[in-house]
Amino acid sequence: MAKLQITLVRSLIGRPEDQRATCRALGLTKTHRTVEHEDTKAIRGMIEKVSHLVKVVAS
Repeated sequence: MAKLQITLVRSLIGRPEDQRATCRALGLTKTHRTVEHEDTKAIRGMIEKVSHLVKVVAS
């Protein structure tokens, strides 16, 4: 499976709690931090929910 590098590029300040929880579940806690996850449907769904806050690069 392909890996996805997910970077938090926008702040979570003032965001709804469900978006904050989604970012925490992805492992993103601070801006400009990058995590790597397998490309699964669950991860894709989480990325879709916070797509306006993150940048995704396939590696």
